Amino acid sequence: MLYATTPAAEKRRILRERLAAGELLRFPGAFNPLSARLIERKGFDGVYISGAVLAADLGLPDIGLTTLTEVAGRGQQIARMTELPAIIDADTGFGEPMNVARTIQTLEDAGIAGAHIEDQVNPKRCGHLDGKAVVDADTAVKRIRAAVDARRDPNFLIMARTDIRAVEGLDAAIDRAQALVEAGADAIFPEAMRTLDEFEAMASAVSVPILANMTEFGKSELFSVDQLRGAGVGIVIWPVSLLRIAMGAAGRALDTLTDEGHLTGRLGEMQHRADLYDLIDYEAYNHFDTSVFNFQITKE
Repeated sequence: MLYATTPAAEKRRILRERLAAGELLRFPGAFNPLSARLIERKGFDGVYISGAVLAADLGLPDIGLTTLTEVAGRGQQIARMTELPAIIDADTGFGEPMNVARTIQTLEDAGIAGAHIEDQVNPKRCGHLDGKAVVDADTAVKRIRAAVDARRDPNFLIMARTDIRAVEGLDAAIDRAQALVEAGADAIFPEAMRTLDEFEAMASAVSVPILANMTEFGKSELFSVDQLRGAGVGIVIWPVSLLRIAMGAAGRALDTLTDEGHLTGRLGEMQHRADLYDLIDYEAYNHFDTSVFNFQITKE
């Protein structure tokens, strides 16, 4: 009923413990608060909040047009709806190092469990597109140091994302990752890795967990959880998958409406009203007013 009961600090503590234990944690991307609750219901380990999804939700490309206020606000709406920890994409930190510091404290206040800051220049672009540019090592390090210095909860996960693999190669990515760990990063997000061997090399080169981004239609092959576990990966995300599936289904439904004038033939593809009401815990709201849920819905 209403929002999650697990405090943000407890979500962060549990996330840290599980990462320290060497588990591989699965974080599907939530495209809204309701999908975050579904991710929890299906038994996953956490919720990922993608910057690309937040931008797309506003009808915008993923080029740094969203603001800290928009990202933190939507992040709070998603994170508070689930007992799971949420990791959010904080892009380049929304400005210079002092802005990065403010970003981290704002995301802490929003109930987020962790965030990643990347080393792209602005305007940034999706990590699996060509033509990216990254900042110099000194600037990248300053962003992470500012993030680490700013956090008030020591369990808030500061993850450093580096996009340098696609620009300068794997060796440069390893060097950059090691420098970011030295600056205080708790985890590394090496973007657009191409092979399991590259993930394994990165995992072996740093002393903190690494994240694998299994986004469709990108530079990385879509490896399985077991393959990534074997390569030493600590977190795997599917950042845009649920949005892509939902939008694909919506497009097909609209085509059916155009062609047939009704959706009778697609009822089996829909979430049933009874399942939706169960997911949002409709009946529990009778705690306030017994007339709220005084009906029955069958799935005949």
